[in-house]
Amino acid sequence: MLLAVDIGNTNITLGLWDGRRWQLQWRLRTVPGKTSDEYGIYLKALLREVGADRAVDRVIISSVVPVLNRTFTAMCQTYLGLEARLVQWDSDTGIVVATANPAEVGADRIVNAVAAYHLHRGPSVVIDMGTATTFDAISGKGELLGVAIAPGMQLAVEALAGRAAQLSKVALEAPPAAIGRTTTEAMQSGMIFGYVGLVEGLVQRMKQEINEPNVRVIGTGGLISLIAAHTSCIDQIEPWLTLIGLRLINDRQARG
Repeated sequence: MLLAVDIGNTNITLGLWDGRRWQLQWRLRTVPGKTSDEYGIYLKALLREVGADRAVDRVIISSVVPVLNRTFTAMCQTYLGLEARLVQWDSDTGIVVATANPAEVGADRIVNAVAAYHLHRGPSVVIDMGTATTFDAISGKGELLGVAIAPGMQLAVEALAGRAAQLSKVALEAPPAAIGRTTTEAMQSGMIFGYVGLVEGLVQRMKQEINEPNVRVIGTGGLISLIAAHTSCIDQIEPWLTLIGLRLINDRQARG
């Protein structure tokens, strides 16, 4: 059984793949200061709870938190007795990172591009709404052409409340109308409908620059549902896109 691990800035997503389907997926909070023993004990408890503590025989990891790379590889060695595959910019993934400096591209961007190209054998734009809001442009030849990065919605609302004396944090949900009639509604309008405009504008620009027919837009990330309900520019929602990409990369490397 494959354990796929995506270490993000806010959450760590884990999935168990039995060769046919995802058995389980979990989201843990990212805590850079935790030791390999702390994560190991927690992981073993999760696996034991579902009777999979002896079933995992492969591990693949993508990470945008470098300090946790060694922590998780050490954890896999100690608690699972396995050498984990760590996805990096020069890993054999089946796609080409066609940016100006491939070494600076995050592993999560590469993994999502792999999954998107597998799901749609053509050009695509991936919108990933998490700690950051990212847009990945993938060509019909399987090239990651480039990325756009904006602050995530939660980060934006926290920054706004933290820097403006008369504003406080609000729930991330759509207000009744774009014209806010209270301070809360005004902030919610700026967050939800403002990000809808951001998404639609960047998707339109990326489609023009990709300059290929039938560009498919795929959404993922914990906050994507807040935006998808208010725009028609997203063709497909795939909550576990990164885990799909990790599985595909593991399969490819195992065959190689």
